[in-house]
Amino acid sequence: MSQRKVPELSLLSYVHGSENDKNKFVDNIFTGLKDYGFIILKDHTIEQKKIDKAYALVKEFFDLPLETKLKYQGNNGGQRGYTPFKTEHAKNNKNPDLKEFWHVGRELVSTSAYKGVYPENVWPGEVAELKKTFIELFEAMDSTSILLLETIGKGLDLPQDYFTKMIHDGNSIIRMIHYPPTKGEDTKNSVRAAAHEDINLITMLVGATDSGLQLLERDGSWLDVESRPGEIVVDTGDMMSRITNNLLPSTTHRVINPSDDGSARFSMPFFVHPHSNAMLKCIPSCVNNGGRVAEDDIRAGDFLNQRLREIGLIK
Repeated sequence: MSQRKVPELSLLSYVHGSENDKNKFVDNIFTGLKDYGFIILKDHTIEQKKIDKAYALVKEFFDLPLETKLKYQGNNGGQRGYTPFKTEHAKNNKNPDLKEFWHVGRELVSTSAYKGVYPENVWPGEVAELKKTFIELFEAMDSTSILLLETIGKGLDLPQDYFTKMIHDGNSIIRMIHYPPTKGEDTKNSVRAAAHEDINLITMLVGATDSGLQLLERDGSWLDVESRPGEIVVDTGDMMSRITNNLLPSTTHRVINPSDDGSARFSMPFFVHPHSNAMLKCIPSCVNNGGRVAEDDIRAGDFLNQRLREIGLIK
């Protein structure tokens, strides 16, 4: 096992620090994402009480009977509402992941160009506070993602509003995940989340309740991504890899099965997506990355649908 360690950074040093602090953060997040595909924020701009409240409601929802949860299964490729246990699988892996999840997207204003393009949110009546809590958490995560993308943009020599424009009214989602106890499951072939890359620009994982997350190093070994409560794990996805010509790679990662087959895990990644019409086009500073040939331009909405088919959420 590799002895390397995912870099830990202070987002508040960028928000409240001197010009020197800001520049140092930009350098460190860029280097961390380039070398690992992952960094850990040991502090950030999201109130812990919002995260704690959200986790309590996630547990309450997943404790509901299956027939109740199935009422909220949307016909939208799993993009909103409930997706049952063992539905999703990793790309090129026929064995299902040992998880169930729920997606919350952006609450769009009526005048948005994407009203009616993105699926509407679904809210469970059985968990009264879930809607209010997750709308608030979404807004907090969204604001923090704008900050993070601003710092990444500086590392890529981009105009300050480059990513802000791209993710305005973006199709970002919070995924609430429940990994039930693995007792009685086919743990030889299925794991909680098989090796995969994320689809989006960046992912922000707020304090999962248990460990198990690992990233694939370039030497083929797996490195544990160890974070503490209150920290946020950030990684880059396929869209970021595509527009940076793999300068900021989409790193393969997985969630392995626990040694205790009676233990559950909950997590809440926030997947940051552009709006559907954003063009995923190679950034000028990345065109000559190691002699690589940049991939063809594609709209973010088309790319998302293509990937949702590959993981079994769209037929």
